[in-house]
Amino acid sequence: MEKIKLLLVDDEEQFCKTTSKILSKRGYEVTTAGTGYEAVDILKHKAQDVVILDVRMPGMDGHKTLNEIRKICPQTRVIMLTGNGGPDSAYSSSELGAYDYLTKPCNIDLMSSKIRRAYSAARTQGDVKKERLAGDVMIRIDDCISVTEDKTVKEAIEQIMRSFEGSGSGHFPILVFDKNNRELTGILSIHDLIRALRPAYLSAPKPSIADSARYSDLFWAGLFTAQTQSLANKKVGEVISSEAPPTADESTSLMELANLMQTQGSSRVVITGMGKIIGVVREQELFFEMAVLIS
Repeated sequence: MEKIKLLLVDDEEQFCKTTSKILSKRGYEVTTAGTGYEAVDILKHKAQDVVILDVRMPGMDGHKTLNEIRKICPQTRVIMLTGNGGPDSAYSSSELGAYDYLTKPCNIDLMSSKIRRAYSAARTQGDVKKERLAGDVMIRIDDCISVTEDKTVKEAIEQIMRSFEGSGSGHFPILVFDKNNRELTGILSIHDLIRALRPAYLSAPKPSIADSARYSDLFWAGLFTAQTQSLANKKVGEVISSEAPPTADESTSLMELANLMQTQGSSRVVITGMGKIIGVVREQELFFEMAVLIS
């Protein structure tokens, strides 16, 4: 899959460093610039698909930089980063030819969605009415974590924690394969772990100990810790939902995905291409696509 070339322009060094690292892990080819002058110089020598440009910068501010970018490479889509007073800045940016805007601090999932939409608009010569497909919004398989069903919950949780460190927001899907690492058997979610945490007798038919003990502080004391510790050595295959998630081809429309999630009662859909698993679409991807379309 072709990488989107992204130029990130912001005078806040730490913001650039952190955001660049996260977006690079998501498959973007990221170049950074600390000033408007530097951004213009980069664009003169190396074409970029999308530019994320901060409005407030010393020297050549975002609006002046945007004006120069429009002269050098008018086909490049520019997304403006605004701080306090964002709407006024966003309107000014739009008048100067910005494709879209984001308000700081911005959610990394929303940023990624807007980058991909800007890229798609450029490739279709601005035909923003053309809806994207499953393959356009999915999380690539390379960005997902996979475990085999014979791994322990402790090992899976360690992988989830590592994904929190690198993703910038909610963890990426944990794909669970059979012991031979060939067939997908399910997706491990935090919801699965919380469900497995509850003692079986809490779901027993009434009347039960659950009813009589529900209001007892003594009953609940220490139960979370004890159950968590006992869960650690269980196999992942014992914890995940019994049914594998639904699958759809990369050419599937977003409404078909939404319908599939609703009718199958699943928050995720596995995406395939050429007969192989190539990614996953979560509820979050559809939500942020909705947010972009509404804004």
